[in-house]
Amino acid sequence: MELKTFLAIFGTVFLAELGDKTQLATVLFASKESTSLLLVFAAASLALILSSGIAVAVGSTLANFIDPKVLSYIAGAGFIAIGVWTVWQA
Repeated sequence: MELKTFLAIFGTVFLAELGDKTQLATVLFASKESTSLLLVFAAASLALILSSGIAVAVGSTLANFIDPKVLSYIAGAGFIAIGVWTVWQA
């Protein structure tokens, strides 16, 4: 694996996950005194691993039918649409 590609993926996903709803939910679970922090960490980590695995499987399957450049445009349009919707709701 190329280190540059690894770091680009890691950095992008790490920054995208900071402060999102998933992280905030994890913070809330960890704030309960009766909940094991190790349990919260393990469950949240496994959930992220599983959802990432699904994304990789779907992305690689879609790449067989749709040009990856087109997929990038679709993803970009989706991010813009979510941003506009979020601003509209605020």
